Amino acid sequence: MRVFPWGFWLLCVASAPARADSGSKARSCAEVRQLYGAKGFSLSGVPQAEISGEHLRICPQGYTCCTSEMEENFANKSRSEFEAMVKEAGRSVQATLTAQHRSFDSYFQDLLNKSEKALYDAFPSMYGELYTQNMKVFKDLYSELRRYYRSSNINLEEALNEFWTRLLERLFKLMNPQYHITDEYLDCMVKHAEQHKPFGEVPRDLKVKATRAFIAARSYAQGFLVGSDVVKKVSQVSLSHECTRAIMKLMYCPHCRGMSSVRPCNNYCLNVVKGCLANQADLNTEWKYLMDSLIVVADRIDGPYNVDTVIGTIHMRIAEAISNLQENKDSITAKVFQGCGNPKISTKGSSSEDKKRRGKVTLEPKSSAQALEMLVLDAKGNLTALKTYWITLPGSLCSKKVMASSVSDDRCWNGMTKGSYLPEVMGDGLANQINNPEVEVDITKPDMTIRQQIMQLKIMTNRLGNANIGNDVDFQDTSDDMSGSGSGDSCPDDVCGKRLSKSPSTRQPETHAIPKQSGHGVNGASSRSLPSASLLLLLSVAVMAPQHLWR
Repeated sequence: MRVFPWGFWLLCVASAPARADSGSKARSCAEVRQLYGAKGFSLSGVPQAEISGEHLRICPQGYTCCTSEMEENFANKSRSEFEAMVKEAGRSVQATLTAQHRSFDSYFQDLLNKSEKALYDAFPSMYGELYTQNMKVFKDLYSELRRYYRSSNINLEEALNEFWTRLLERLFKLMNPQYHITDEYLDCMVKHAEQHKPFGEVPRDLKVKATRAFIAARSYAQGFLVGSDVVKKVSQVSLSHECTRAIMKLMYCPHCRGMSSVRPCNNYCLNVVKGCLANQADLNTEWKYLMDSLIVVADRIDGPYNVDTVIGTIHMRIAEAISNLQENKDSITAKVFQGCGNPKISTKGSSSEDKKRRGKVTLEPKSSAQALEMLVLDAKGNLTALKTYWITLPGSLCSKKVMASSVSDDRCWNGMTKGSYLPEVMGDGLANQINNPEVEVDITKPDMTIRQQIMQLKIMTNRLGNANIGNDVDFQDTSDDMSGSGSGDSCPDDVCGKRLSKSPSTRQPETHAIPKQSGHGVNGASSRSLPSASLLLLLSVAVMAPQHLWR
């Protein structure tokens, strides 16, 4: 009898197809059949027991329970399921940001409504016909304030100036009913009266405080909407072909190999998901800047800009201004007559001017400082928690959705079999995936949809940075193809210092693009302004050009 050397037997064993469970001949495919049917696929053609896997294109080609058709169906299923996981995670962030916007928006509008109602309730008793004959002037003011807050195309400073001019014209005529005052005379009167501050310091003081408060409030509310919109658009980005293969291998290949109960290795899952979401992770820097900027502006709203007090006392400031005019009526009238001449006596005769105060009415502020404090505190907590969303997303998906094993587990699915996973975990972002062992990522071709959303974040952060120092920026409606520049004051000085140029401040706001939002505003007294249009154009070209070069 011929005895074969041990080396020969070892070679035979080594060359034999690997089995999912050594010692068994043909393992049952009952678990895979059950899973496959549960996913909505027909069991026709599904093996009852393991078959040879040379036909497989994604999973390891050992013994398997999956046919080529099953592998393809599982791959498509894994793609749709993973995309659904990303969208679900995104919806959670969207819900948080939308809820914060809704809470602040409701609070702010309610504050404005209460101030307006207080004016309507008190002024008839306080001023009689001085108010009732000029109701539209007051209604128009509050309408303009709401329009500005909702991003309408108006200039807030001009709207306030127009209110005081119209009010002065109306009140001057009512306080001098014995004269026939023409429109030309009123124009002259306004020019002369303004030099003598007929309303005292109220118009100037209210303009400074109200514009800062409204600029901060509007930018703050818009910041939540832009953040939510970015998450929505980024969450809808489709997976690449290479990523689909990697996700299939991670989620369904262990089932095909007869290892349904074996969970994926944690680090293996991280490498797959980091490779698939490499472009999304590149949002991290600008996303953190946006969250930081919202936190800074929130502190301004509840602090120096005192939104609660400013908005909740508008009616009181108007009453104070009217009182100033009434108290100085004679001196103001004399100075106007001196500068513009005496108007003609009215042939209609004079009605009693005193449609003055009919009684004492106490005006109260309609602010709610405690409510604002709670709103800001809640918002800051949520914004802080969301700062690292994009770079913690892979870990969150692996632990909560893919159900990867613990880090120390050495009996997990490593992409080939049950065992430990040795490769190191890749860093975050596109550039760090150059050596990703699980997903083939072309780092020279960034996803342009995501690059556009990065630009959206920069633009919004820039707006918040300007709101933080009392400046406004005009945003016009555009299509989804964005171009622009800049980041807010909350980002590092070496970054933001280059984005915000220093030049003498002008009254007219500069213009940048933001989706579905528009509005004019005023610049504050700061010496900082936004980047010029030429710089924005260059930045946009710089973002888009590499895409064409890489092709």
